[in-house]
Amino acid sequence: MSGEGAAFGPLLRELRLAASQTIEGLAEASGVSVRGIGDLERGRRAAPQRRTVAALADGLGLDEALRERLLAAARAGRAPGYSPVGVQAFPRGIDDFVGREPQLTRLAELAGRQDVAQPVVVAVSGPPGAGKTTLALHAARALADRFPDGQLVVDLCGTDDEPPGPAELVLRVLKALQVADRELAQAGPQGHPALYRRVLAERRCLLVLDDARDEAQVRPLLPAAGAAMVVVTSRRMLTGLDSVHRLPLGELSPAEAAAFLTALVGAERAAADPDAVADVAGRCGHLPLALRVAGNWLATRTGWTVRRLADRLAAEDRRLDALSAGDLRVAAAFDLSYRQLTPAAARLFRRLALLPGPDTGAAGAARLTGQALFDAEDTLEELVETGLLGAYGERYRLHDLLRLYARTRLAAEESAPDAVRAREALYDWLLGTTVVAGRWFEPDHGAPPADFDGAVDLSSAERARAWLQAEGANWLAALRAAAAGGAHLTVVEVAEALHWFSDQWIFWGHWPEVFGTAARSARELGDPVLEATHLNYHAWALLTCEGRPHDSLERSVEALGAARRAGDVPQEAWAHVYQGLAFRRLEDHAPAAGHMHRAVTLFEAAGDLHGSLQARHGRALILMGSGRPEEALVVYEETLAFLERVQDRLAPHIAEFGRGGMHSGMGSSLALLERWTEAVEHHRAAMAIWRGNGNTAMESRQLVHLGHALSSAGRRDEAREAFARCVSLGPDADPQRVTAARDALARLGTP
Repeated sequence: MSGEGAAFGPLLRELRLAASQTIEGLAEASGVSVRGIGDLERGRRAAPQRRTVAALADGLGLDEALRERLLAAARAGRAPGYSPVGVQAFPRGIDDFVGREPQLTRLAELAGRQDVAQPVVVAVSGPPGAGKTTLALHAARALADRFPDGQLVVDLCGTDDEPPGPAELVLRVLKALQVADRELAQAGPQGHPALYRRVLAERRCLLVLDDARDEAQVRPLLPAAGAAMVVVTSRRMLTGLDSVHRLPLGELSPAEAAAFLTALVGAERAAADPDAVADVAGRCGHLPLALRVAGNWLATRTGWTVRRLADRLAAEDRRLDALSAGDLRVAAAFDLSYRQLTPAAARLFRRLALLPGPDTGAAGAARLTGQALFDAEDTLEELVETGLLGAYGERYRLHDLLRLYARTRLAAEESAPDAVRAREALYDWLLGTTVVAGRWFEPDHGAPPADFDGAVDLSSAERARAWLQAEGANWLAALRAAAAGGAHLTVVEVAEALHWFSDQWIFWGHWPEVFGTAARSARELGDPVLEATHLNYHAWALLTCEGRPHDSLERSVEALGAARRAGDVPQEAWAHVYQGLAFRRLEDHAPAAGHMHRAVTLFEAAGDLHGSLQARHGRALILMGSGRPEEALVVYEETLAFLERVQDRLAPHIAEFGRGGMHSGMGSSLALLERWTEAVEHHRAAMAIWRGNGNTAMESRQLVHLGHALSSAGRRDEAREAFARCVSLGPDADPQRVTAARDALARLGTP
């Protein structure tokens, strides 16, 4: 056996021959490639890292003494302190990693799926500060044992003004992989790409390409064959890359963000005020970079409470300035991406700060900039590609901190009058489109006029409803602005258009404000008919949406007075309807019945079929509520027959809404009579109507009725299904019915 100071290559060959192994046999036993072992033995490759040496020693079955000799030779063969610029194994800053379990699991799965013919390439993308590099480094460390030929991190400096080109990066990687200088010289610059591909094809390496600028910078660095794994991080989505696994990265969950902050500031300090920790995390938008800045700030200011920082971050206009610790600034990270935008994209990014709601569609974005719709879509997609904008279906959303940053750029780069004009253009479009969309549900309107050009598809009631719900926060803000600016006719027109639509989205949460604002605008206009109309709408919202019968009764009394002053019979009738329903809710049945009887008489006198249908239904509800289900059932049957007679003169969706109410009420009346089979049939008929027209609020109510009827009929499994469906409906459901469904499920227990 050779002396103690033998070079690594000759020693490895000597040990292999002594073990009677071929290069192929050692490759199979160790996991190191045949070409890699051959290069080591011939000295074409410098001595490997410790993990590779350990794998070779295991493959050779060396005892402790020989294993140590081989490790010593490897250490001697490596140049001390060798660390090429831009390439490092594991930079600092990943020890306090938190969360990202799905992404780590996915990376581990991909690492385990390697095959020698096709490298695994993963593109990790996300907004500035999302922790893309930290995730990649943490994964590289966790997966290191799977890549015995090395794990390398290459900083592509993609956000620099002049990032390194592919040729320079290829050379960096080759040197980091310790390819001999003479082989680099023999290949020459023209041959480096081929040498790069061959070296990576022969080795089981993990290569992290961090902070890629674009596809052109990355594409030459991707191996075409072999068992390597490449993880590319970029603020851009790198859509142009083929055959890659994509791993988008956003903010942390609230729990993960709180855990991250706790790790930075200490468990004892965080436990003293967990609500403040949650507030800091929320004001950082759960973005890892912002959380790190906030955590570092607190870690270096031990006299500060977490609440003090939370309060400091509460002021939106100062938040970005507050999120800086030493040379680490959240705004600086955003600057790097912003300055790479085209002028059109930068302008749209700034103006997205004018959005009052959390997101927008392409048509709204077009109104902010004056672009044509398709041009606005292209610009939005550029912002998505660069990681500055999130896309969720057909909606686009700025992260909270990016919105604040966009606001600073808007103030710095555009005049206040220009910003005002952009906002006004958006608000005018929002309110105009809201009127057209809402009128789909009004009896005397329906589809948009032939000349409507609102840049959104409102060709059906379903599409109109989807737009109204998606843009709710935006058009509500526009309505508030119109009211504040004294545009009372506009406010009243918008609210009027939304009257019947509100039945489709009962528990949105803002109808009392919408109709209360409209009632005040109507009063300002001095028109008693309009005042009575919108006071009635407000009475409905207070009673149905918020369950406030006393306040509702107050509004409907005011509405009745205004209607009588105006001599408007239909609005007088509606005021009686809402008074009757309020008294019913208060279980004061005599005045409830009196008001509803008066409403039926007035509607019939006015020839108002839509109102007459509602008032007849109200009579049945009051009878049922007063413990007279047989009489209620008769009135329901009479009202359903009335509906069948006049339905060709009713708006189809209003007729369908009435039919659903009839079946629901008949089911409830039959349930009071303990006629369970018939009750279930009517509740199912109503259920089909509400589900068919997408009315989640009414569906949630119906499911509770259905569940109770099924349970009383002894059909417990079906009852569980109904209650479980109610619980799953989401925020548009009646919250009281969701609570009732949960309670019912608990009582039923598990099957």
